[in-house]
Amino acid sequence: MGNDMLKAKSIFFNSDYTCVVVKGDRIYTSVKRGVDPLLDWIKEDCDFKDACAVDKVVGKAAAFLYECLGIKHLYASIISKPALNVLKRAGIKAEYNLLVDAIINRTKTGLCPMETAVWDIEDMETALDIIKRKKIEMTK
Repeated sequence: MGNDMLKAKSIFFNSDYTCVVVKGDRIYTSVKRGVDPLLDWIKEDCDFKDACAVDKVVGKAAAFLYECLGIKHLYASIISKPALNVLKRAGIKAEYNLLVDAIINRTKTGLCPMETAVWDIEDMETALDIIKRKKIEMTK
């Protein structure tokens, strides 16, 4: 495991951040939930090519966003099987604590709406468009 991943894990496990990205001396953190921090970083055009990330929960939508950001190594406390497949296909090294069939929504009444939105999608560009539209729809 590289220094960036060790640093990212150390920051994550010793804080209340929901996700941490480390690339050399640059450290990005967020306390936002869901895909929000990832969408923010995409919007800000952050250079995460070959960076390492640690995240609390990674569903298929988040996996596509990490692919879009160019992450090379990801640790997730919880990851869904569809997310793991996206990461493997994208060549992103993935580690996790718990592998689940799907991510459950915050009220525990069904599947995560973002996971559901991209459930049958296989390419990042299409997924990115769907995720952005779903986020707008959910904030109305």
